[in-house]
Amino acid sequence: MGLGRLGQTLTAREIFELVKKDLERVEREISLESVASVDAVTTISRYLQDGGGKRLRPILVLLASQLVGGVSDGTVRMAAVVEMIHAATLVHDDVIDIAKTRRGRPSSNAIWGNHTCVLAGDWLYMQAFQVALRERNFHVLDLLIALTQMMVEGELLQLERIGKIDISEADYMELVDRKTASLFSACARLGAMMGGASEATETRLGEFAWNLGIAFQLVDDMLDFTSHEKVLGKPVGSDLREGKVTLPLIYALEEATPEERQLVATVLKDGNYDQAPFQKILRMVQVRHGFDRVRERAQSFTERARVIMAEFPDSPNQRAMYALTELVTDRDH
Repeated sequence: MGLGRLGQTLTAREIFELVKKDLERVEREISLESVASVDAVTTISRYLQDGGGKRLRPILVLLASQLVGGVSDGTVRMAAVVEMIHAATLVHDDVIDIAKTRRGRPSSNAIWGNHTCVLAGDWLYMQAFQVALRERNFHVLDLLIALTQMMVEGELLQLERIGKIDISEADYMELVDRKTASLFSACARLGAMMGGASEATETRLGEFAWNLGIAFQLVDDMLDFTSHEKVLGKPVGSDLREGKVTLPLIYALEEATPEERQLVATVLKDGNYDQAPFQKILRMVQVRHGFDRVRERAQSFTERARVIMAEFPDSPNQRAMYALTELVTDRDH
């Protein structure tokens, strides 16, 4: 990973070692809190938990809490809460997108059907709030309620824009803010709260994670074009196939010929690449510098996050938070 301005940054393994024991507690908490009186909900919840994933959101909660004070039982609960909320959003997203795969396995809706999965996602949301309620902390509940409203509004906005080719960069950034960055920010703020941080420190960590979340989504949308299915865990080109015009394509379309725009419009209309091959669109985005510009944008957000983290005293946890910015931008899935 090389040297950062804060000294030797940490590898993914070293970051994981810092939170390993607490993350095991989080996994146990999720497993315990995912048991419902209806078997289908429990089965789907366990399926999602066993599906892997980077656990980046609970790791953010744990690292933020360690950075400012230490990990408490409340920290572990909040880390479980954000992962449950994230799981609920994935279930609902897969239903809306009619997804077939998730993390290299059949998506939950492909196995149990849309009706069951919508209700299972609802249950996960409510269970996450029930766990959060045990803190008896209105600040926590205010944050989580505002977050959930932001994310649902983001999904509704995305549905309004599905299949439309003339999506602006501002439209796109609004969705990323609501659907991804707001959750990252909430993770760091919840960790700071549980660690006993001041309101100013909580706000600053929230800003760090917001920038991290924007960078994460920019890279994610680039990988949807450039990764491989086995690495990505889902078919490449899924976003466009599902009617979503993301930033690499937005940038490329600014310089595209009428024929190139027609290729994109065909995929949006058909929902497949039968008449407009994926490789042609991939080549168009490369030639029109879509990926280069997105990479630069992602780096600008990670740099903002690093500037914020440089304000905190040097420690293993501070270096781990700094290293997350590099891991987010230098990844293949």
